[in-house]
Amino acid sequence: MRWGTAAAVTAATAAGAGAAAIAAGRYVCDIALKPPKYGPPGTEEVTVHSTAAGQVTISRTPATSRPGRYALTGAATHAVVGEVISTSADSVTRRLVSVVRGVLPTGTRVLFSPQVYTGDPRSALDLDYEEVKIQGELGPMPAWYLPGLRQVWVITAHGLGATREQPLSILPDLQALEVPVLDISYRNDPGAPRSPDHLGHLGDTEWRDLDAAMRFAVEEGATGLVLYGWSVGATMALLAADRSHLRGAVRGLVLDSPILDWQLTLRRRAAALGVPGPLLPLGVRACEGRTGLHGDRLAQAANPRTLNLPTLILHGPDDTIAPWQPSRELADARPDRVVLHSVSRAEHAAMWNADPDYPDVVRRFLVPLV
Repeated sequence: MRWGTAAAVTAATAAGAGAAAIAAGRYVCDIALKPPKYGPPGTEEVTVHSTAAGQVTISRTPATSRPGRYALTGAATHAVVGEVISTSADSVTRRLVSVVRGVLPTGTRVLFSPQVYTGDPRSALDLDYEEVKIQGELGPMPAWYLPGLRQVWVITAHGLGATREQPLSILPDLQALEVPVLDISYRNDPGAPRSPDHLGHLGDTEWRDLDAAMRFAVEEGATGLVLYGWSVGATMALLAADRSHLRGAVRGLVLDSPILDWQLTLRRRAAALGVPGPLLPLGVRACEGRTGLHGDRLAQAANPRTLNLPTLILHGPDDTIAPWQPSRELADARPDRVVLHSVSRAEHAAMWNADPDYPDVVRRFLVPLV
């Protein structure tokens, strides 16, 4: 049995079904809302089977078989891999794009991750930046500020299991547009304050940290804002654009894999981590009770009748965490405001990895706004 199922069964016998249901619900909620152990969705521990000139063979899984660019990373190793060259019953051979640090000896255990770049904007991409602190309601939060010539700022917010490093992939393209970029952290991130319950709220409270970043940008001279989020960060952007007192400064939204259905996302995350199906409804109810998650607030922010901002959604039907259908429905309901760029065979918040056209799609959307 996985993750303590045996303990839950024992508890049910000893304390009764009611008490066990409460305990199981809380446990499922912890699993679903605490940061993932390894990193963003699609991150898996794999074994290096072999290397050859310009290629590396690793364990075969659904994640390692996806198209696109990914990283193989460990304590002393970071490499970038490209397209799949060949597959066997238990392995995948991919193009080895670069080895940024370390080596990849046979038998090494590494993480296969969609977070291709590590470090800060300078060390990873040779981009100038400044480390700044944004004062949020829970305390100061670190952020990277990249200067630009324009007065419209782009504020980036990462997603589930990720850090400020997630937006690194798009920073060169944003800098090419000469826009200032504020790449933020928020509650429960490294270096940022922890939430009182130490749980993520899928954007429902985290949006207030984005609101603090919006205030920082305006105080520093921004005359307009574009909110650009991945996963939870995308949901934060929607909520901030609807609820912030600075919402009038927002020129547009870029939403990568937005979470538009909290309950289904909670169920999917818990199921992916091995939670048995009968316990999933208990976990959803426990999460709603412990965190105050309420679907009405998100429904209002994503209401096609009131969403009047130019919005780019980058999402795909193979997302295993955030259902794609709500994104499709939102785009269909507001074709005058919402553009949906669909990416197939891409994991949650890994649209950039799978789609080489991603940067051009973002650039074309942003040019009229900045």
